[in-house]
Amino acid sequence: MREARSKGFRARSVFKLDEVDRKYSLIPPSCRIVDLGAAPGSWCEYAASRISGDGRVVGVDMLEMKPIAGVETILGDFTDPGVQKRILERFEGQRLDLVLSDMSPNITGIRIIDQAKAEQLQMSILEFCRDALRSGGSVLTKLFKGGSMVDIRAQYVRDFRRVHMIKPAAFRSESREVYLLACGYELAPERGGD
Repeated sequence: MREARSKGFRARSVFKLDEVDRKYSLIPPSCRIVDLGAAPGSWCEYAASRISGDGRVVGVDMLEMKPIAGVETILGDFTDPGVQKRILERFEGQRLDLVLSDMSPNITGIRIIDQAKAEQLQMSILEFCRDALRSGGSVLTKLFKGGSMVDIRAQYVRDFRRVHMIKPAAFRSESREVYLLACGYELAPERGGD
């Protein structure tokens, strides 16, 4: 946390996004990005520092965030259809280039319940991507090893040309967290898009 703050970011999770971006060139200057579950805002800060011109960053969370230069925020639960409509309105009808999510469901400690919650969260993110991403767009989302991870990956493989499982060096060694990076979204013909 101290290192993140010394570099002007709100949380150390920024180093995970930085590592993935450097390796996969995730955020070009004109990128249209939504960060789901954005609080406290370090991923939004990082994304805003990488874009220019037509680029745009919108952060969504149920928790309020302090303002971030170059970032629009929406207070609400992204799984709510009304909130999703507000997200899309911020992009003025243009489909998104990138969906980010470092979210975790609220953990109960009961494995079967927690796995079901994590799977439901991922399915909500994937459904949002289907409605919001442009053809060729990408999503970076956090998963937990074990349980339904293989099934979740298989769902993304159906819609994206390339799917990578990534464990950035910035993760603590004991962490069960990994990132799924899905690139090259294949837009279904009935959904249209740019």
